[in-house]
Amino acid sequence: MDKNLDLMKQSEAFLEGHFLLSSGNHSSGYCQCAKLLRFPDKAEAVLSSVAKQIKNLGITKVCGPAMGGIIVAYELARQIGVEAIFTERKDDEMQLRRGFSVGSGDVIIIAEDVVTTGKSTMETVKVLHNMGAKVIGVACIVDRREADCILDFPVYSALKLEIPIYSPENCPLCAKALPIEKPGSRKKFSK
Repeated sequence: MDKNLDLMKQSEAFLEGHFLLSSGNHSSGYCQCAKLLRFPDKAEAVLSSVAKQIKNLGITKVCGPAMGGIIVAYELARQIGVEAIFTERKDDEMQLRRGFSVGSGDVIIIAEDVVTTGKSTMETVKVLHNMGAKVIGVACIVDRREADCILDFPVYSALKLEIPIYSPENCPLCAKALPIEKPGSRKKFSK
């Protein structure tokens, strides 16, 4: 896993500072996996460790929640030889669109860049289950789940990082008056 962290740092995908997360909480570290994914060779190398973990699970499709999961889903699907699809939000609701379909014969793994709260993952699971598909796990570049994030699926990751997360009221970085950045894409916060 050290090789994967080195590749994240080389591509400036692992950031240190003061960050506002999509959960509304703060953190001293942030994984901006888009920076890694802009280099196909680095993305292939990091995700090959995940592909090895999931290749024999009988997966028929890899589904990534937009935005962060789209390229991850594509690369994992390419490496294990199955179809890649993605869900996206429309009117604040996660949906499977663009003519993508799943059904009762599909065995799907959710692909994410980073799993922290599990919000996007579980929204995607709900969509796929409602269409009859079977979700068997979550594959990601970085597993940085919070202690209260319990998923009913195994998580297959290239990296497991424990980066402290603080409520805004108890943030030592705010107490030091460090400027805060919000590098993620989600507009609304969820608790």
